Amino acid sequence: MRIIDAEAASGLMEALTALVVKAGEAILAVNRSAMRIEGKQDGSPVTEADLAADRIIADGLARLAGDVPTLSEERTQLAAPPFQRSFFLIDPLDGTKEFVAGRDEFTVNLALVTDGVPLLGIVSAPALGLLWRGIVGRGAERVKFDGATIGAAEPIHTRKLPAPGEPWIAAVSRSHGDPKSEAFIDDRPNAVRKTCGSAVKFGRIAEGNADIYPRFGPTSEWDVGAGCAVVTAAGGKVTDGKGGELRFGQRSDTGFIIPEFIAWGDPQAVGCY
Repeated sequence: MRIIDAEAASGLMEALTALVVKAGEAILAVNRSAMRIEGKQDGSPVTEADLAADRIIADGLARLAGDVPTLSEERTQLAAPPFQRSFFLIDPLDGTKEFVAGRDEFTVNLALVTDGVPLLGIVSAPALGLLWRGIVGRGAERVKFDGATIGAAEPIHTRKLPAPGEPWIAAVSRSHGDPKSEAFIDDRPNAVRKTCGSAVKFGRIAEGNADIYPRFGPTSEWDVGAGCAVVTAAGGKVTDGKGGELRFGQRSDTGFIIPEFIAWGDPQAVGCY
């Protein structure tokens, strides 16, 4: 197993972007009204679209970086943590409930994690023709695409902590609300909620259209890794519920669960409890 640093990650970015876009095409090709939907052990749905996207990503990563381990939501039985050095962290279809419901805010998430910390992230929203990507220390970008045609990259950056009297914009889930997250948002001055599906919320933070995204309920590493890298690359920070660092790929006995996290547009806001 090798370690991939920011320089090597930069050399992979375009190929990884094309791979994620291709996985999104496979998702969009599935007929939602006639597709197979099955239930996992945790009660969450999995569809043929999830599995098609996962196959494309798995095959592509084997060609691009076959010596780098992968942890995918759809192949957790193959995982052998703790992951040393670098590994890919994948959610081939984040927001399956959004997808099944016929909505457009579902994503394909791919992260490259090095030494337990997301270094590269791509969050692609196929139905929106939009993706956010970044490498920590090298900046973040928003990219529009149409089918397999990928447009020019636009640099993005998180926004500063709202000034006194200005409202905080909170990205909130359509499907996963919890009382603690609601209370946290209510503590922000004049907080305004912006409802988004899946990892699109991380993209809105990264591009400066929201200030915070709190989740005080359990989620999985593959839901968070890519967004964490993108937000961090864009100038923000993603912490645990107490402002500490998140670590990825270290243990499986908890089911790769992240108990809670907060995405902050401005790292200076981390202490603003």
